[in-house]
Amino acid sequence: MAVRQMKPYEGLINRVYEIFSIVDMLPERMSDEEVEGMARVLPTELQKTMRAFLVPRIRKNSLEFLKLMKTWLEGAHRAKKEGRKVILVPFNFPPEIIHCFRNAWPITSEVLSTLGVAALEGQGERYWDYAMGLGLPDFACSANMIEVGSCLTETDFAPDAVLNDCFASCDINSKTHEFLARYLGIPLFFLEKTVDNSERGIRQYYRYFDALIRDLEEFLEEELDPEHMRQVIGYANQASELYWELWDLHKFSPCPVPNVFSLMTYGVRYTMWGTEEAVKVMRSMVETSRERLEKGEYPAPEEVARSLWTYTSYYFDMAGLFNWMEENGITHLGDGLDLLFPQAIDTTSRETMIIGMAEATRNMPMTRQMGAPAMTVQWLEDVTWAARDLEADCCIYCGHHSCKQTWSAVTIVRNELMKRAGIPTLILQGDSWIRRMTPIETLQELIGEFVDNVVSRKRRRAARAR
Repeated sequence: MAVRQMKPYEGLINRVYEIFSIVDMLPERMSDEEVEGMARVLPTELQKTMRAFLVPRIRKNSLEFLKLMKTWLEGAHRAKKEGRKVILVPFNFPPEIIHCFRNAWPITSEVLSTLGVAALEGQGERYWDYAMGLGLPDFACSANMIEVGSCLTETDFAPDAVLNDCFASCDINSKTHEFLARYLGIPLFFLEKTVDNSERGIRQYYRYFDALIRDLEEFLEEELDPEHMRQVIGYANQASELYWELWDLHKFSPCPVPNVFSLMTYGVRYTMWGTEEAVKVMRSMVETSRERLEKGEYPAPEEVARSLWTYTSYYFDMAGLFNWMEENGITHLGDGLDLLFPQAIDTTSRETMIIGMAEATRNMPMTRQMGAPAMTVQWLEDVTWAARDLEADCCIYCGHHSCKQTWSAVTIVRNELMKRAGIPTLILQGDSWIRRMTPIETLQELIGEFVDNVVSRKRRRAARAR
């Protein structure tokens, strides 16, 4: 395949940053006419995304979320100009750890890929194709390969270092980031996951984590300041409290929490957790959900299904998934990336804060489930607990083409979930970030049939039994 050299402005991060630079120009209270007028001049892909986010019921929250994303992207560019280090991290590494350093800024590969897919004309396909043209395997994960493909052009915004903590949970993710670091000739930091969760294994993980902190301090020429750490972790603790408030609001039926808040929650978690901006967006989502609960607002005549997605969702058509489901009475209670289970971190001392951050890292999604001693057991336990606590009546598995580890266990998880909780699971196939594999219309049809033929019948049987 012929590989065309791209111009500097064509890099994913640079293109997304240019688009998000207009966010501050948008009025805080946009009318429907203003939204429609703006949408008409946008490329098709961005037009669909903006219409999904700017529906009246979530418009205020979406504008605040988009401003947070713009602040995050701007922070990376400002760090470069000021001579600070920009560190590329995977989604399962808590960004507040990097925010604790004054000389560093985190960018998250999977979030950047998602922004590219949501905002750019042609979505992320050109960067995927570029990586494939270099000879990289097509079983790589589009979640990170789209952004990495852009970096490999060497015409895009590039990180100063790569941090990798996906060992034991996702080999594809791990090797992709290692390849990028070696290709660009930049430092690569490792954080290994121990093979057991015993007290001995956890102590060893803490030693690995402490070594990572020392390596970062040496690279950044900065020793962590306990007072600055306390401020960052204080904001992280506030966001964690709001996370659990939002979790509890999901328990009401019909669900007052808009479907797309599931995406926005981990969008905040994987970028700006530990900042005042993150607290503001999380509080905004909680307040909107409370208002909807008090007013009894729900965009469909009734809630016909309460779905928990057991791994990822689909991101190449936000309106076609999140809004379409909600407007058809199918609640999206969250997916595997929402299984964050954040706990407050003790800010008494530097040592307690480092241990707390190590625990947060050890229990991040994917690391916690797919990096467990027994992946099937931990994944099943977390999904079963969440499904019961949120009173889900069905689960949906997005069979992302690269996630071989979850494909190897999904049938066991589905069968055991049915035995333990009586909850059926729909298994879908398709790439979460690339539309070419399974069109959104096909996914909608499969979800609709599942709800009509399985979930609704299950509900009717339960009603007759009562």
